[in-house]
Amino acid sequence: MKQLIRQPSYDVNNRPFMIIWETTHACDLACRHCRAEAIPHHDPLTLNTEAAKRLLEQVDQFGKPRPIFIFTGGDPFKRDDLFELLAYGNQLGLAMAVSPSGTPLLNRENLRKIKENGGKAISLSIDGSTPARHDDFRQVPGSFELTTRGWQTARELGLKLQLNTTVTRYNLDDLPNIFKLVLEYGAMTWSVFFLVPTGRGKAEDEVSPAEYEAVMHFLYDCSKYISAKTTEGHHYKRVVLQRSILDDKGLNHEDYFDLHPIYYQLREQLEKIVAEHGIQPRETIFRTPMHINAGNGFVFISRRGEVFPSGFMPISVGNVKEKSLVDIYREAPLFNALRDPSQYEGRCGLCEFVGVCGGSRSRAYAVTGDPLAEEPFCTYEPGSFPFQAELEARLSEKQTAPMMG
Repeated sequence: MKQLIRQPSYDVNNRPFMIIWETTHACDLACRHCRAEAIPHHDPLTLNTEAAKRLLEQVDQFGKPRPIFIFTGGDPFKRDDLFELLAYGNQLGLAMAVSPSGTPLLNRENLRKIKENGGKAISLSIDGSTPARHDDFRQVPGSFELTTRGWQTARELGLKLQLNTTVTRYNLDDLPNIFKLVLEYGAMTWSVFFLVPTGRGKAEDEVSPAEYEAVMHFLYDCSKYISAKTTEGHHYKRVVLQRSILDDKGLNHEDYFDLHPIYYQLREQLEKIVAEHGIQPRETIFRTPMHINAGNGFVFISRRGEVFPSGFMPISVGNVKEKSLVDIYREAPLFNALRDPSQYEGRCGLCEFVGVCGGSRSRAYAVTGDPLAEEPFCTYEPGSFPFQAELEARLSEKQTAPMMG
């Protein structure tokens, strides 16, 4: 049986699974939720080409297997040296991806250069199923058309593609139609982001905890048809375990969860879409979640070289211009605390799922000011799932099964 919660194939105390570098603050969009609060022009204190190459060398010093390295922003295409840096990372043997914005810079020539210089994948954001909805979210007319055209071009060029959607009150009811786009256009993965109120992302833009729970169950249903995952929605791993146990027993999940009405609305639309396409669900989900979290298999580096547990937790633990990223990642007290679930507080500290979930440390910090506080948008009460013996067996499998990268 497929392992339901994947683990990196090495000790994440020694090296992260994924590193994200904010290449620039510059972007020609003005998205409602932007973590970086991007503006059209560069920050003069952004790492220059030489400093950026030293960063890539530090990533290489983690050794094999090397972390996945993602160029994000702002918009990485706003950097004149992006392709030079990709080529240098490729020379070092790094696995690299790029996360560009849906602007005129997202064109065939730039996408071709990503591939030619060693980039293996890109991620694009789609936050509405129509131009009106997506462009309103991105605050720039034409972004939907540019994004979907870039989406198709990337696939034609043979780049792997991840589609990102941030769930907010503006697009909650539109998620099935975005799923339809992913189904029809094709993508390696659909990553659903759960908003963290930082940067331009505001608490009033979030949906409720009960609605988030409903979205996670909807996403589990979607994952029978496409590869799907969450970002800053770590309790999706709990939902996957719970639902898989119920599936194995042939039990209806509706009898075991008090789900918000939006779940049934989303599922009804999902069922209509898959019926229209004539496809049947698989018995197991397409993608099992990877257990990494802020500072725990994951690290974010700002445009100025500051090191953070994630882009949504703006607590600097050092700067790569002054100290090696390897040493910062391994030695920072905050990172070591985040990698120790016994230090988590509240319900997270009591929860039987803590070893595979841990909640969003970034949201805990954004809402409470304490990165070790309980996940404020999780509705689960520890110990309330009725099949604890089966769950314990699944969690034991996680510990003993061969690890996957």
